[in-house]
This record gives sequence, C-alpha cells and structure tokens, in this order.
Amino acid sequence: MPYLDHEQSIHGAGQEVRSGIGANRINRVDLHETAARLGVSVEEVERVHRLAGDRPSAPLPAKADAPALLERLAVRADDAAEIMEGWPGPGSPLWTPELRWLLDRSIALVRADVGGHEWLSPGPSLPRERGPAWRHLYVYAYLALVDDALRYHRDHGIAADVSWASLADLGRNLAVDRRMRREGWPVMQSWLTLHSRGTIYELGRLQHQHNDEAIELHIPESGPMTPEAVDASLDEARAFFPRHFPDRPYQAFSCGSWLLDPQLLEYLPADSNIVRFQRRFELEPDEEQEGNDADIEVQRFVFRTLTTPLDELPRRTVLQRAIVDHLQAGRHWRVRRGHLPM
Repeated sequence: MPYLDHEQSIHGAGQEVRSGIGANRINRVDLHETAARLGVSVEEVERVHRLAGDRPSAPLPAKADAPALLERLAVRADDAAEIMEGWPGPGSPLWTPELRWLLDRSIALVRADVGGHEWLSPGPSLPRERGPAWRHLYVYAYLALVDDALRYHRDHGIAADVSWASLADLGRNLAVDRRMRREGWPVMQSWLTLHSRGTIYELGRLQHQHNDEAIELHIPESGPMTPEAVDASLDEARAFFPRHFPDRPYQAFSCGSWLLDPQLLEYLPADSNIVRFQRRFELEPDEEQEGNDADIEVQRFVFRTLTTPLDELPRRTVLQRAIVDHLQAGRHWRVRRGHLPM
C-alpha cells in the first residue's frame, strides 16, 4: 500500500502485537496506546486486530483517479471535496500512525469476508470532528475495496451496470449522513461493508441482500415506492439470483422493517404505497421488536435525525404526522419481519 510503505511503531505501556502490512513489512502496534490515540476502547481495537490478523490489505486507487471514481459512486461534490482533502497519501500530516494502522487493518478485515452476508463492523466509530481523515476513514476503506467487489461481481457474471448501481449507495449514504448532521454514520459504515463484500444488489427500486435461504429486501431513499416499481424489482431479482448464484436455494424474499408494523394501518390510507407494500408479506407472529430501538429507526428513516425533539419534527406528510402522534401518545413502533415467496 503506498500509504503504508514504511515501518511504523506505536509505543506505550500496554499490550504489544505484530501485524503484517505487506510484503516483508512488520507493524509493531501497541493496542492500548492505539486505542487511546484513536479515542476508542481497547476492546474495539483488539477486535479489529483479531479479525484482520495478518491478512492482506488492498491499496487505494491512485489519487488522480479518485475524482472520477467518486463521481461514479454518486458522491456529491461537497463530500468528494472533503474526501480528496483528507486523502491518505504518503507523508500526509493528517494521517497519524494509528489512523494508518486502522485503515490498513479495516480493509483487511472486510476483504477477508468477501462473499459473507452477516452484519460486519469495519472498526470502531471515530471522533469524526477531528477532520477529514477521521471523518472518512471508512470511506477510504470502501474505495480500496471497490476492485475486490467488482471482481466478485464479474466472477458471478453480474453486469457492470448492476455493479455500479449497487456500489453507488456510498454517495447516497454520505449525502444522508450530511443531512443528519453526521449522526448516521456509525450504522452506515457497517451497512456499506455489505456492498464491499458482494452481498447487496440494487435491482430497480429495491436493494436485495442474499442470505443463506432468503433474499433480504431493503428500501433505499430513491423515489416513490409504487407497486409497479416494487413488482419490477422483485421480478428482476427472481431472474437475477438463480442466474448468478445457482448454488443457493432461495425460496423467499424476507424483510425486517418498521414499514411492516401493522400499527401503520391506523394512520395511513389503504391505497398508500407503504400499506400496499406491507400487505405483500406474511408476518412472522413471534418476532417483533418494540420500544426505543424501533422508535429510533423510524425517526432515522422518516426524519433523518436522531436528536430532534418530537415537538420540533416536521409534520408535512401523513406519515410524519403518524410517527409523531404515535410517539407523543406514549406508544412505540415495532420492527416486524415478513416473507414473500420468490
């Protein structure tokens, strides 16, 4: 890796380990000192070290090629400018040894699980107010893994337009995080490892995540969720997965979301897109989450904020009014899971 082409040492009084960073290179890292300098717990740093081990990392694209790549990944100009400002080139004063170590090991951690579909954190949440290197460290990891993701797609015969549409979720999530005043990234940094590992495919209106037995559905922020658009996406997936993953016996689509909470029927008209989407699914009767976690997810997706008081949230749409009225009445939203035959 061009930004790790010299031996680095981080010394302190804690546990010292060795971690490979490339051919004939040894990086001596004190995990306690690294955690202290990153402003995170030593348990989080130990987890990265344990999962990444001595597995190989991957280089970032050349800086000269980065603007075109960011544009292709739908990254807005303001986010792209920050990413370029913090670029981890050799000798950059923005990049401390512990940041370089974390970037290297985070890439290796995710790269080792290409093809995996479980939720995966690439590393600890960082104090992003410290600057662009801290704010976008996991974006640089994502960029370094684009070639691995594309290679995995090609190996499964997936068309380039599907690959790029799927990977361009990076730009969408950065834009949402900016709207959320940087509140959304801790979840997004893990969510985006699904794309890097070849697990998420955007087929029309919906994103499809392949698991062991079912295709998990996700609804990105990309326009109206009309029945026609949903039908087209499901039909595309019914052809896509048997063609590209013939060894996996998918039998159903699955969705776990607050959008499937039957309580929404109390507020929304029967012909609304959300209600028509919900009625496609057979709900699992014994699996539901109720309480603060579900309430937070509803506020995240409907209002793109986690900290605005209820009485200050907008009430411009039927859905917004329903969410606020329900919570102000002391009630909670639920995350429900449902299935739909393929």
